[in-house]
Amino acid sequence: MFESLTSKLQHALRHLRGVGKLTEANMADALREVRIALLDADVHYKVARDFLERVRAKALGQEVIQSIQPGQQVIKIIHDELVALLGDRHAGLDLSGQPTCILMVGLHGSGKTTTSGKLARLLHKQGRQPLLVAADVYRPAAMDQLETLGRQLGIPTYAPRGCSDVLTIAQEALEFARQRACNVLIFDTAGRLHIDEPLVQELVRLRDLVQPREILLVLDAATGQEAVHVATHFDRALQITGAILTKLDGDARGGAALSFRAVVGKPIKFVGTGEKLDALEPFHPDRMASRILGMGDIVSLVEKAAEAVEEADARKLEEKLRKGAFTLEDFLEQLRQMRKLGPLESLMRLLPGGDEALQQVDLARQEKELRRMEAILCAMTPQERRQPQILNASRRHRIARGSGVSVSEVNELLKKFQQMQQVMKKMGRFQKLMARMGSIPGVWRR
Repeated sequence: MFESLTSKLQHALRHLRGVGKLTEANMADALREVRIALLDADVHYKVARDFLERVRAKALGQEVIQSIQPGQQVIKIIHDELVALLGDRHAGLDLSGQPTCILMVGLHGSGKTTTSGKLARLLHKQGRQPLLVAADVYRPAAMDQLETLGRQLGIPTYAPRGCSDVLTIAQEALEFARQRACNVLIFDTAGRLHIDEPLVQELVRLRDLVQPREILLVLDAATGQEAVHVATHFDRALQITGAILTKLDGDARGGAALSFRAVVGKPIKFVGTGEKLDALEPFHPDRMASRILGMGDIVSLVEKAAEAVEEADARKLEEKLRKGAFTLEDFLEQLRQMRKLGPLESLMRLLPGGDEALQQVDLARQEKELRRMEAILCAMTPQERRQPQILNASRRHRIARGSGVSVSEVNELLKKFQQMQQVMKKMGRFQKLMARMGSIPGVWRR
């Protein structure tokens, strides 16, 4: 995500970090490189110009010039201006209607149908009762695709065959939602290869009928400035309430994300970060600014971990680690939970300096290693995972055949696990010693 932009911005700001004195000359050099980075990222030229003017005005102020670390201050100013450019804060959905109607609009190929399913899943997890409405009567198999998504998610779908009138479908869907007690209707509307008047007028009539609380424009982030031009046209016709940027995981430049709010004046509400149905994230400007500058996004990483791991399971694991009772069964569970967090690459990018670290690590090899370890563990019986001391030579040969690896690889995994257990036992004894010393009066007093 934004790899090219992040790399160029880090290069532009690197020599500023250690600057002891800030001058107009070194500021001009740094901002020139920032300007090139923004324009290469396909950021709208007016947006880039205004952004740099605001940074320059603040960076050359007396407070920054006289500060102890002026270079770090400038980087903070750029971070704050990026946050302002992206929208200051997360803009949530307005779900106040009874029922709430959400129109998903956009051009053909932007990912409206899949994004409708992702949004329905997100709302269902929040306790809502969504209904997917197939309002695309033109694209072949559009209704079939939405129904398939609905079945995968366990979410009801209204997709009447043989009806070609969008307004009739909408009226029937509202009645269907009342019967099923659905409180959010997500309308997957038709797209076109380009903006045309019949498309716009059909959407206007649909909007006037269902009175949606949200009109979300689904945009392909990789199209850069073109996405912003499309957004401008849709906003003039429909008064959109926000946007969802799709395919952000494949966008190395970031022009659409950085230009959208400034040009259109509407917030980005969600971003699509992958093909899976759980790959839809709320858009947080401050977190995105940190990612762009290579500072990582620890908050999102913690949220992912909290979503994947139950608190009770985490406490149970902590107790086992403290007592040194961690088994291969626990190890397998931890591997599976880590896989739930997503690919290693996406996790690394959430860490400070993660983009630079990715250039030095062979993640494909690491992913392969994790899959091999999981295969070895799965080839064991539950008793063998709980009592690895019973793994004699014949059992190890059977496990190697069952997992498609060599016996030496099985032995290597067991050796690493034994080493890990020894470290955990030492840590457990150290914690017990510290607890005893803390309970002795006066031990820590001078």
